[in-house]
Amino acid sequence: MIDGPYFLLAVLGVLGTGLVAGVFCAFSTFVMRALAALPPAQGVAAMQAINTAATTPAFLSLFLGTAVLCAVLTVVTFVLWPDGGTVKLLLGSALYLFGSFGVTVVANVPRNEALTRLEPGSPETAAHWRSYVREWTTWNHVRTAASAGAALSYLLALC
Repeated sequence: MIDGPYFLLAVLGVLGTGLVAGVFCAFSTFVMRALAALPPAQGVAAMQAINTAATTPAFLSLFLGTAVLCAVLTVVTFVLWPDGGTVKLLLGSALYLFGSFGVTVVANVPRNEALTRLEPGSPETAAHWRSYVREWTTWNHVRTAASAGAALSYLLALC
């Protein structure tokens, strides 16, 4: 069983990755479906507003803070190599850093930036919207699974 500072870091890892998984899961299971059901101009405008709201300190603190925590857990685990939970701690960190944070940077953010440049009511936007929803949601499923897997891995490291 993990104890001392590892215990606190792992508990914070469970909490951070679990909360991010919940946010991403909400988008995968109903938010994107609701936006896709709207007329394209309204869906695009709503998603543009969501993307703006996501860059506020509340979400960025959670999302980026969890990435920093996972990086710290990785370094501390490699340096101190605890008796128990080593593989689970490293797996949890890798899942979040690559599957959640990394996918966000290389797949979701570029799509969001492209969407930001579109005018909600234009014909080009209507054509782009359907593929945006499909591709963005697919990558969001990956982020959801990776974040949930990270939370589970950290939780198992505590046992």
